[in-house]
Amino acid sequence: MHIVERTLSLPVAPANRGLLAHLGRALEFRLGGDAVPIRFVITRSDPEHYECEVGLIERAEKVAWGGGGLFEFRKRASEATDRFVVVLIVPTGVGAEIGGHAGDAGPVARMLAEACDVLITHPNVVNASDINELPGNALYVEGSILTRLLMGVVGLQPVRSNRVISILHAHESEALVNAAVNAVNAARASYGLNCPKIVLVDRGFVMRSEYNVSGRASGEILQFRDLYNILTAERGKFDAVAISSVISVPPAFHQQYFDKAGEMVNPWGGVEALLTHSVSSLFNVPSAHSPMFESEQIANSDPGIVDPRMAAEAISLTFLQCVLKGLQRSPRLITAEDAIQGPGVLSARDVSCLVLPDRCVGLPTLAALEQGIPVIAVRDNQNLLRNDLTLLPWSPGQFHPVENYFEAAGVLAAIRAGVDPSALRRPLRPVQIDSGATTPVAKTHALLRR
Repeated sequence: MHIVERTLSLPVAPANRGLLAHLGRALEFRLGGDAVPIRFVITRSDPEHYECEVGLIERAEKVAWGGGGLFEFRKRASEATDRFVVVLIVPTGVGAEIGGHAGDAGPVARMLAEACDVLITHPNVVNASDINELPGNALYVEGSILTRLLMGVVGLQPVRSNRVISILHAHESEALVNAAVNAVNAARASYGLNCPKIVLVDRGFVMRSEYNVSGRASGEILQFRDLYNILTAERGKFDAVAISSVISVPPAFHQQYFDKAGEMVNPWGGVEALLTHSVSSLFNVPSAHSPMFESEQIANSDPGIVDPRMAAEAISLTFLQCVLKGLQRSPRLITAEDAIQGPGVLSARDVSCLVLPDRCVGLPTLAALEQGIPVIAVRDNQNLLRNDLTLLPWSPGQFHPVENYFEAAGVLAAIRAGVDPSALRRPLRPVQIDSGATTPVAKTHALLRR
């Protein structure tokens, strides 16, 4: 089994309507039989084409798939209003100015958590090597699971704790393996992590980082079946999967990443997302990955005083602690259609708003569009993607472009209070009067407007 990303150009849907169904059909036609899509993004759109990058499990025969497919969608019948639930996304590997480094969107998560009852976010937002300051009212959800939540095909059941199996690279450096094992045991001793087993995976399982033509961080994963077989053999003995393994990058990348102070897209995150999307989609469990240093020499090198957004990476040896802490209470997936609407389960019906960087069009954006979920797009979180979200067929009042996350928090507060955000801006435009009606009052207004 081989995991990789492919670039495709797909035709534009008329007026950008029915995009989920349109893209699903186009992708099925282009891919053929044995490639299973697990990740999808539109990197650039123009009047004729969507330039897409699709994560695939190739040679996926005889694999027990955990769901109905990447584009499976169930429209919610209504919105629940007993809680105000916000989904916060910063896509991995797109060079986001805020959240594209080492958990540097954590302060955003903490601020927005104060504006809602429940915040649902993903590892890229809060994972900062040895640091994970997830707000108390937040849920830590792997990216593909978050997508499926918005697509209406899974529910989230909060848990007290998970059994977190730890899969560690059988590194040739005993010191690096020992450090990872010590990280797991530190979690057990300091905050009571339940880790039923540590499993070493040999060097047949390889992760390689690459950049796509768009500039997005991506990569490929070789011999994924080695990991798949381990998890299949242990199925039923764990609730979540923590993985720490080497990601191969050119040796110079480590120092270049720090030296370029945010100009270089983090090369590790893209291939990590491919891995966790695959694991969570196939096994219906939360998962997260932390990179392991390629050598002791790299681990012991001094990057100097680095950009604050990268400082968490500069002080960590294993990068594993944030993963373990996040997975300890990551919610359980509920996939049975009748159970998704059960008591205590969060579903698409409960989602009140989606917050994401402007120009990002992936399945979460398209799912929110079709579910009627309000979307807040933050302009100053610059990134590599080149899409105009205003061209999507939003319902009136569904789409809210804002300049920054401070303004996003204000829009959330307005929506939560039942206040139309446009009422807080000036000029306040008058309500349109339709002169096509035939009542005497309407006719009078029509005459006055001539």
